[in-house]
Order: sequence, then C-alpha cells, then structure tokens
Amino acid sequence: MSNDSINEQTIKVELLFFAKLKELTSSNRVEVVVPRNITVADLRAFVVDRYPILRSYMPNVIAAVNQQFAADDVHITANCEVAFFPPVSGGAGRTKALITNDIIDLNQLLQEATEKTTGAAAIFTGIIRGETGGDSPYKTIGLEYESYQPMAVAKLEQISQEIRDQWPDVENIVLVQRIGYMEAGTPTVVVICTSGHRDSGIFAAARYGIDRIKEIVPVWKKEFGPDGETWVEGSYYPATDE
Repeated sequence: MSNDSINEQTIKVELLFFAKLKELTSSNRVEVVVPRNITVADLRAFVVDRYPILRSYMPNVIAAVNQQFAADDVHITANCEVAFFPPVSGGAGRTKALITNDIIDLNQLLQEATEKTTGAAAIFTGIIRGETGGDSPYKTIGLEYESYQPMAVAKLEQISQEIRDQWPDVENIVLVQRIGYMEAGTPTVVVICTSGHRDSGIFAAARYGIDRIKEIVPVWKKEFGPDGETWVEGSYYPATDE
C-alpha cells in the first residue's frame, strides 16, 4: 500500500500530522498511495502500519478530511487532504477574544468567565492616565485607539492558546481591547484568567496576556493633550512567526 505507483485500484492522499504526531513521524505533510474506497478507519490502520510509533496514540487521534472533522466511516477520495492531530489543547475552557467600541463592563466580563468550578480570578485592566510624570506632569485628555481588527482578534485568540499551553489549569480567558476615542480614566483593555484556585498560575497568566497584547496585537493609539494630538508608537517588532 505504500508503493507510490498509481493504478485503477489506488488513489493519492495527502497526510498531515500536527503537534506530538508531527514530532513522532518527523513529518508534517506526506503524500501516500492507498486503495480506493478506503475509509478513515482504514487510513488509521495504514498510518499505524507506516508509523508503528503512533499505535498507542491513534485511538485518541482526531481525523479531519479536507479541513472538516471526519468519523471513521467516512470514505476517502482521490487527492484528499487528511489531517491527524490530538485533541485541541485547552480542555473545556472558554475564550472571549474581542475588539470592541463598547464600554468595558468588568463585572459582566467576570460573570461570563466564571464557572461553577471557578474559585479564583486574576483581572488586569489598563486605564488611560490623566497625568504622566512628577512635579510637572504631562496631561492627557484622552486617547483614540485604532485596530486592524481581523488580525487583532486572531492574535488575541493566539495569545489565549499560548496561555493555555503554559498554564493548563486556567479555565476561562477573557481578552478584550476597546477601540475608538476614550477620555482619561477610562478602561481600555482587560485580561481575565479564571481557575479553580489561586495557585494555578492565573496571576502569571494574566500578566503574560497583557504583555503579549502590547507586543503582537495590531492596535495603535493617538494621544490628545493640551498641546494637540500625536500617534504613540511602540518599539517591539514581532518575529514573522509570532
């Protein structure tokens, strides 16, 4: 079955492996030749025969055919893309990743992040400073936030996954960035991480969340002061794979 030659009884299929499976097979993508009318279950057996190291993992592996989850009785057709991967990390926890013009309601967001099993929540919120500095402080009237919204939401979701990878005991995650004009004293961003207890890493997780938002989420701000307005630029340049 592993012969690369095609005939009337065989088809070509592209296999994709992710996470631990990619490491074990030393391959992310491979083209194989398999019998016609093969099912996902048959393909699982084929994969185990080709990669015996996956035998103990395969019963718990998820299959997707052409980017759609697939049961074992689904038939594979020629040139299908079939992905095998472990259950998505992060467990049953929920994520709220949002770019919004609406006022941030901390109580409502905390309520949304709270489960019956929740015993602790770490909350960070950023607030526009009205004054910056010492004896002669610089006064800020307000800030206007702008965002590349589709990418910003995707990056918030990425940050949520990074948090779950590092702190698996975190239950729910809220990452909300407000955009538009806001006056000094207004909350502009919030990070909430909840868990069953306070010793689960939620403090570090929330700190990591806001630090990463400042690094990789495409949001910019214009500052309004007594002397006019100016765009505030950051100094962090993300790597292309961030």
